[in-house]
Amino acid sequence: MLDWTLTPGPQRARFGRADGKPCGWAVSPKPVAYDAAMAAMEARATDIAEGRADELVWLLEHPPLYTAGVSAKGSDLLQPDRFPVFKTSRGGQFTYHGPGQRVAYVMLDLSQRQRDVRAFVTALEAWIIDALVPFGLEGQVRQGRVGVWIERRHAGQPVREDKIAAIGVKLRRWVSFHGISLNVEPDLTHFAGIVPCGQTEHGVTSLVDLGHTVTMDEADAALKSSFSSLFGETVAAAPLV
Repeated sequence: MLDWTLTPGPQRARFGRADGKPCGWAVSPKPVAYDAAMAAMEARATDIAEGRADELVWLLEHPPLYTAGVSAKGSDLLQPDRFPVFKTSRGGQFTYHGPGQRVAYVMLDLSQRQRDVRAFVTALEAWIIDALVPFGLEGQVRQGRVGVWIERRHAGQPVREDKIAAIGVKLRRWVSFHGISLNVEPDLTHFAGIVPCGQTEHGVTSLVDLGHTVTMDEADAALKSSFSSLFGETVAAAPLV
């Protein structure tokens, strides 16, 4: 398992394949059960590592649930009976997944790109930040805090920083899995059952919470465009489940 400390200012550098081969891009039209998604994703990552399958980015939504990363603290699960809780092999702590949140599972072969974990995480940050630009938002990263953050300023009040996207990945044989989650229009009250990513001083937000009426299709288009500029071209693929 790989843990890291993020540094501000993601570098806009391509993380594409040397051979230019496009990455599969799949979108599930309906929510996918978490355990089924995990089994399919891990199997695909193994197939990629062994040369039996191509790279894939898989976009989906989950039913409401909490996941516990390898650094999760039991005390951060505030409402254990609210939603199902899944232990997961990704880095990080507790997070929430549910309808209105776009999850992207990223299965890339870094041996065909860059064998550099920090550069990979930086590219994931830049992917999210660039995807927010069409909606007039400036995403930022903070040292010691995983994910992408939005500064919220109101006259006469201190600056508030809310999280709009989470990042949690794992590498096995230089193939990545797990990935990112972007809050488009989830029910933000569902985050109250956990301490999200161990952060007690900061909140969570979404595109709609910030006043941007964005559909999931529009969010997907922004993610696809920014992914292509950083990681290379994509080709339509079938969802794993």
